This record gives sequence, structure tokens and C-alpha cells, in this order.
Amino acid sequence: MTGCADEKSPGPSPSGPSAIVSPAPVDDPPGLLTCRHLAMAVRNASLMEPGVVQDIVATSTTADAPVADAATALGRAYANALVSRDTRGEPDAIAAVSAAAADMSQVCADSGLDSAN
Repeated sequence: MTGCADEKSPGPSPSGPSAIVSPAPVDDPPGLLTCRHLAMAVRNASLMEPGVVQDIVATSTTADAPVADAATALGRAYANALVSRDTRGEPDAIAAVSAAAADMSQVCADSGLDSAN
């Protein structure tokens, strides 16, 4: 006696949730994204908020040298402001962050990446 098993052929395998990955923004020309981040921070008066300067510095990894150097200077000024918290030097350290942001904004403008836009 031979029997036939009621076998079903495997259907299409279920796929897991499909992740839609959006491409990373293109930094073209180099420094454009960094200058945009700076402009937004200046416009929103958020430079001293946690994470804002760090985002500007992180974005500068694809920037040209002048913009990247200005972002590094801004990051240093911000770090100095953080360690000066509740000291007599705090107002000057915060002013240095503003000055570094102004310098960086000028670098962006000089590079044709006017951060005011």
C-alpha cells in the first residue's frame, strides 16, 4: 500500500519587516551640512543646549578643512564652558562659545556656505 501524504509546497517565505533606509544627506559641497546645523543652532539660540554643539562637530567630519577646523574650535569652546560651570569664569567661557560660533559663521560665509540661509 502506498499512500500519498498531503504535502503542500512551500510558499513564498515570509520576509521580516522591511526597513526603509533613507540615504544619508549628501554634504555637497563639503561643509554645507555643518554650516546648516550651525545656522539652525544660532537661529534657535540653542548652542548651549546639550548635544547641539556635539552634532555640529560630528557633522563636520565631511566638511572641508576651514569649516572642520572652525567646528573643532567651537567644540573646544563649548567643552571649556561646560567645565567652567558655576565658576567665576563661566560668563567668559559662554561668551567664547558665542565668539567661536560667530567665527564659524564667517568661515561658512567665506567658503560660500552662508549659514544664514
